[in-house]
Amino acid sequence: MRPPLRLGIAGLGTVGIGAVKIVQRHADLLAARSGRAVTITAVSARDRTRNRDADLSGYEWETDPVALAVREDVDVFVELMGGHEGPARDSVMAAIAAGKDVVTANKALLAHHGQEIAEAAEARGVSVRYEAAVAGGIPVIKALTEGLAANGLRRVMGVMNGTCNYILTRMESAGLPYETVFEEARQLGYLEADPNLDVGGIDAGHKLSILAAIAFGTRVSFDAVALEGIGQISIDDIRRAGDMGYRIKLLGVAQMTGRGLEQRMTPCLVPASSPLGQLEGGTNMVVLEGDSVGQIVLRGPGAGEGPTASAVMADVVDLARGLRLPTFGIPAAELATPIPAQAAAPASYYLRMVLLDKPGALAKVATVLGEAGISISRMRQYGHASSEAPVLIVTHKTTRDAILFAIAQLPATGVVAGEPVALRIEEV
Repeated sequence: MRPPLRLGIAGLGTVGIGAVKIVQRHADLLAARSGRAVTITAVSARDRTRNRDADLSGYEWETDPVALAVREDVDVFVELMGGHEGPARDSVMAAIAAGKDVVTANKALLAHHGQEIAEAAEARGVSVRYEAAVAGGIPVIKALTEGLAANGLRRVMGVMNGTCNYILTRMESAGLPYETVFEEARQLGYLEADPNLDVGGIDAGHKLSILAAIAFGTRVSFDAVALEGIGQISIDDIRRAGDMGYRIKLLGVAQMTGRGLEQRMTPCLVPASSPLGQLEGGTNMVVLEGDSVGQIVLRGPGAGEGPTASAVMADVVDLARGLRLPTFGIPAAELATPIPAQAAAPASYYLRMVLLDKPGALAKVATVLGEAGISISRMRQYGHASSEAPVLIVTHKTTRDAILFAIAQLPATGVVAGEPVALRIEEV
């Protein structure tokens, strides 16, 4: 058997400890499947005294992750600290410069510095693996880079933040407002230290930008992802979408169009009967559409100690086997610089607004929509509350620009209270 593959693990939070436990629990299995033993040489974390529910006594300890990254007795540097600057970036670049392969779960690092990292790794002849960075335990990176390598990708989409999906499905099942469920999620520890990373769509946007780069052969372009969080979604929106056979999801969509690369992470309506519509709780789902294979649906846990550590160790096993691929599927120098494109493909939209109880209010709204070239498919007016009445409109297919134009004109009618909500209805 070949010499052991020696790991240096930086970051001993939930995922790092999960990886340690897998190495300890499945040493024989890893060796059998890899053709060599997988061992841990040294670890690094900010607080050495913290109780981590794992035996770390057999490993060397480095307080500086950069020092861990360049140790001569480390073959693979496993970065599980998080953050796209500072120690995470410094240690990964140091490991690459020292000729070490890298495994990371850090989607923010790749979303912001993916091209730099890919070029450095390929120039040095090392691999950077990151299955755990996108959708936790779901092997979506492997599916794109290997399983669907013979396909031209048409579209990548999915629910990629379990916290947002938990909040939306919990609001629906319990009939609770957003603010209540948000606080519940905080108390349960589901939210990031900066909650906007979750509910603002940033975390999921990082993941979408990585998938888009692989799917369409482009440089990672997170800055071009259209982001919109779930904070504006009310329990009434969820109920009324359900009345019409839809559910609301924070949905990521990436596709190459004639205008360029479209990337958006926004709340959308999806058919309640579709796989995405049936997705509950903190589960993730990624849908891949290839020109030869058609549609592939991948579903599973998107976070947590076991699932994410499983993805980390899958990358380690691939490296132990000698599998080496360019970071984003094709050589970094061949990745195209994408032309950002807004959502131009026509779609139906859900419009929710509150109308003042004035004569001709609905007619004025219909006139504004008509002048914007928008025709109405369905409309419902709900019970009056004092002098205001909620109105729900589903349009025939139209463009995002037409919707934005119409919304900008509605205040001038004098019959709309507050800000209208517009959500795209995605065909899945």
